[in-house]
Amino acid sequence: MKILIQHATIVAPHQELHFKKTNIQIENGSITALGTDCETTADRIIEGKNLHVSLGWFDPHVSFGEPGFEERETLTNGLAVAAASGFTAIGLNPDTHPPADNQAVINHLAQQSQHTLTQLLPIGCLTENKEGQHLANLYDMHTAGALAFGDYKSSISNAQLLKIGLQYTQSFNGLLFSHPAAKDLENNGVVHEGITSTQLGLKGIPAIAESVQIMRDLEILRYTGGRLHFPFITTKESVAHIQQAKKEGLQVSCSVGLPHLLFDDRQLESFDSNFKFYPPLRTAADTQALREGLLNGTIDMVSAMHEPMNVEMKELEFDFAAPGSIGLEAAFGVLNTLFPLEKTIDFLTRGQKLFMKTLPKIEVGATANLTCFDPDPSGTFKKEALLSTSKNCAYLGIATQGEVCATLQHKKLWTKE
Repeated sequence: MKILIQHATIVAPHQELHFKKTNIQIENGSITALGTDCETTADRIIEGKNLHVSLGWFDPHVSFGEPGFEERETLTNGLAVAAASGFTAIGLNPDTHPPADNQAVINHLAQQSQHTLTQLLPIGCLTENKEGQHLANLYDMHTAGALAFGDYKSSISNAQLLKIGLQYTQSFNGLLFSHPAAKDLENNGVVHEGITSTQLGLKGIPAIAESVQIMRDLEILRYTGGRLHFPFITTKESVAHIQQAKKEGLQVSCSVGLPHLLFDDRQLESFDSNFKFYPPLRTAADTQALREGLLNGTIDMVSAMHEPMNVEMKELEFDFAAPGSIGLEAAFGVLNTLFPLEKTIDFLTRGQKLFMKTLPKIEVGATANLTCFDPDPSGTFKKEALLSTSKNCAYLGIATQGEVCATLQHKKLWTKE
């Protein structure tokens, strides 16, 4: 099939075509011509009044449900949601049953996207059964296609385990995730510990629960070497610690969740469980520090923190409700209200270089890996826009700007129309 993208403005901050308007011709999944070299006819033509094109978007921390929790979301529908939201690749969290802690499960998950537009890149557990006791067989999972290794939202209390893991994964340049939370300091809290938690009478999680864990893990990284990633940092102190570590040359990276860029703990005054997240929403000062850390490069990427939960898990008293919100559908429109377009697209694409070693390019001969969008349409995010099976969403009624028009990955195409 021949596809022609007509009169599109390229948004590719690190390429020569950045902010230039051109045509893109795609045949059999590859870019075959650009600009005036493109033919005028094709099997499918993608065009629009203000059409923009970037590299396909990537989210490294996505949850669905399957296997084990299909009532929340299936892989088939979840990957379709990702494609319609502009994402051509996602990292799948190992919060499944059984956990993704061996080669067989990683193989199974990796095969699920062989015939889908969005590529599924499974994240393997760091420890057997996510129990934090013994390292899982990391090398076997690596050879099966595991993107990285970490016990999703479970911190590594055993420092020796992290030390050995960092030393071992250097043999194949593996990447470890460390959930930034000292469990004993969290003490079963449900929100940020501060003025709001006191006013609401909810048990709090202090900011030092995150920063203490990060400081410990960075000290281990200084000793061992290796590659370490902190998912979902939430405090200004964490930004400062990671910024210093990067200045020292440590191979450390981190991501921030979309809700922590948009909301703060004052949002909890309504006791709406859709705003219950783990890690929790922090203060307005933390939110500002996270935005600044993203802009100055301390924070490497953004995740929608997409986490479907069935209604029985969310419509409970706040203390007992499960944390999490779906977010893939809202990610672009929300980010584009917070940052300039160029930065928004950079945040949605640059994680590929860290996780997948090479950043795709928009050039003749490259595999088509593209997201088409219009950055201008503004409005509010509505329930009708939800494509996920679960509807636990913190973004309903939130202002958005921009919409996805099409996504392309190799020979597969999704269009809005």
